[in-house]
Amino acid sequence: MRLTTTTHVSLDGVLQGMGSADEDPRGGFTRGGWALGSGDPAVGDLVAAEYDDAAAFLLGRRTYEIFAGYWGTFPDPASHPVAAALHDRPRYVASRTLTHPAWPGTTVLAGDLAEAVGRLRSTGDGDLLVPGSGALVRWLLAHGLVDRMRLLVYPVVVGQGERLFPQDGPYLRLTLVSSTTTPGGVTVQTYEPAGRPASAGTGRHPDA
Repeated sequence: MRLTTTTHVSLDGVLQGMGSADEDPRGGFTRGGWALGSGDPAVGDLVAAEYDDAAAFLLGRRTYEIFAGYWGTFPDPASHPVAAALHDRPRYVASRTLTHPAWPGTTVLAGDLAEAVGRLRSTGDGDLLVPGSGALVRWLLAHGLVDRMRLLVYPVVVGQGERLFPQDGPYLRLTLVSSTTTPGGVTVQTYEPAGRPASAGTGRHPDA
């Protein structure tokens, strides 16, 4: 499977609490729901298609808990494309502490995560989709396990909250695969990792 991350971020890189006001109040975050304020139906259509195309899902612990509390208790999963996909396809959670997942049918990847993710990538077809899960995305990028990275960038500055890439993180060069903009101004950018950046004028990596 092709491991594909998909992350909704603000213009200043915030991914925390994009869905609702009380989705993720960690650290005193008070500006939740900033993405839904865009009122752009094209984003909903894109997300529905993305989930429908996924062969399986890989989630970080925090994202899993948010999804389990909402999509996992959805009254009629067949009535919503995202709920239907999440209920019908395999779901994996990367966690060393989760032992009894509340959402039936969830598999916890314990032990050597790189080995477990490698096994998933080497079996089956289609996308192994990683929605949200900022800490997991950074870890996967740092360990060379991401095949494709999709960013949905909203025209809003949140000004607080967890960012996809904080001050310290992976050092990567990316190749732009595609880019489009929705009628509401959300840019959808798809990248593929392309190794480490080279120093200007030398062709060498700065820490080579």
